[in-house]
Amino acid sequence: MREISEETEIRAEPMEVWSVLTDLRRYPDWNPFIREAEGRVATGRTLTLRMFPARGRPMTFRPRVLAAEPGRELRWLGRLPVPGLFDGVHRFLLTPVAGGTRLVQSEIFRGLLVPLLDRRIRDTRTDFRSLNAALKARAEERPPA
Repeated sequence: MREISEETEIRAEPMEVWSVLTDLRRYPDWNPFIREAEGRVATGRTLTLRMFPARGRPMTFRPRVLAAEPGRELRWLGRLPVPGLFDGVHRFLLTPVAGGTRLVQSEIFRGLLVPLLDRRIRDTRTDFRSLNAALKARAEERPPA
């Protein structure tokens, strides 16, 4: 198992951040990591996400949404076609703080291939940072709801 996590504070309320995070159609406008996204953000649904890592080739995943709590948490499970080889539970946790929202983006990787992909997992931290920064900029530029 391997876990990575990046956090930032955003000067916008959790529901405003949630609105940006779950508006998949607008990802090409602001998201440098997940540039294409389709699906319904609801527990049990499957999303189609095209990721463009800073290092490596673009890849498409079809994760299943494990939690979609508006203004609080979005969590999904992505995996290779064979469960147990390389599974990732990706999470966005939104916590209210004075002046806005603390965003924690994390992923727990499990499976037989995790030790072989350790460098790629470490590189993913850079992609998390860029997504967090872009989400922060997008949420802070929006007028309050």
